[in-house]
Amino acid sequence: MVRLKVTAKGQITLKKEVLDHLGISPGDEIDVNLQPQRQATLHAISGKLPIESLFGMIKNEAGVHLTIDEINEAISDGWANRR
Repeated sequence: MVRLKVTAKGQITLKKEVLDHLGISPGDEIDVNLQPQRQATLHAISGKLPIESLFGMIKNEAGVHLTIDEINEAISDGWANRR
């Protein structure tokens, strides 16, 4: 267990041990979920995913491939309510 001290301003500083365990770096965000009986849970929010994690995210099961021009035309048609 890690014990933290609250400052007069109501702030705490997370010790390096906690930051390392949660994988938190400067600029990252933390969600705090308030629980019953004066308890809370912390969850590190990491917005820094490697680009490789996005590969294959969207499946093209129909095998449809469009050019940039075809995509732009579809966008224009959608904005103009032409389908």
